Amino acid sequence: MPKPKFKKDHVVTSVVAVIINLAGEVLLTQRSIPPFLGQWVMPGGKIDLGESIIRAVQREVFEEVGLEVEVQNLLDVFERVTPGEGHYHFVILYYRCLPLSDELNHNDAEVAEARWVPPDELWQYNMPDGTKFILEKLFPDPHYCEIE
Repeated sequence: MPKPKFKKDHVVTSVVAVIINLAGEVLLTQRSIPPFLGQWVMPGGKIDLGESIIRAVQREVFEEVGLEVEVQNLLDVFERVTPGEGHYHFVILYYRCLPLSDELNHNDAEVAEARWVPPDELWQYNMPDGTKFILEKLFPDPHYCEIE
C-alpha cells in the first residue's frame, strides 16, 4: 500500500495559547493568512527547532497579539492529518495561559482582528475543528458546538 504524500516529510508540532483573562473571556483572533484564513482561532504556531515549548507559546502570543502571558498548564493535544500535496500532519499542544494585561496590539500581517469573547458568545464565531475541540472541553455545553 503506498504511503500518503504530504507537504513536509515530518510531523509539524505546534502550540496554541488558550488565553482566558480574569473576566473569564477567551482571546480569539481572526486569521488574515492561511491556514484558516478568515476563521477565528487562538494565537499559536510552530515550535522552532531548539525552542522550548513554553517559550514557543509566549513568542507566538507576543508575535500575534502583543501580549505577554503566563503559561499555566497543558490542556490537551489535537492531531490533524490532511494527506495530499500541500497538506500536513499536525500535532497541536493546547496550553492554558493567563494574560499579564488585556491590551491587544495585533499583528496585521497574520491577524485581521483580535478580541476578548465571553464564553456564551464563542459559538457565534466561525472556527476550525481544533479550536472547537478545545473550547468545547473548557466550556461544555452540548448546544454550543458541533464538530463536523
